[in-house]
Amino acid sequence: MARNESQFWQYLKRNTPEIKWTRIENTSSFGTPDLLGYNSNRNFFTLELKVVRSGNKIRFSPHQISFHIRHPINTFILVDDPTRARVCLYVGNQINELVEKGLKIKPMAENLEDCKIIFND
Repeated sequence: MARNESQFWQYLKRNTPEIKWTRIENTSSFGTPDLLGYNSNRNFFTLELKVVRSGNKIRFSPHQISFHIRHPINTFILVDDPTRARVCLYVGNQINELVEKGLKIKPMAENLEDCKIIFND
């Protein structure tokens, strides 16, 4: 698993070659997710990457929270949880629950193979 978001991005890119990823530079529009994905079904989606250092808390900026509230469809949050050796996938409309409860919320996927199935839907 990754130690920081950049390593997490490299891990994801290496292990999901079937997805066309575009890394989004967030300097011009605060809160925009880290990645734009394009799958084989010709669907676009966004992905926010997070790495949890310890515990259950996932840190989001107010701009990131706002983005996911305003864009609840085709948005995902992928969390690297190295303490538990897993990655957790959540949908964007779970943002308020994630802010409040963090990793205590049941993810829709807990490994990259299951994430790939969801990304390709």
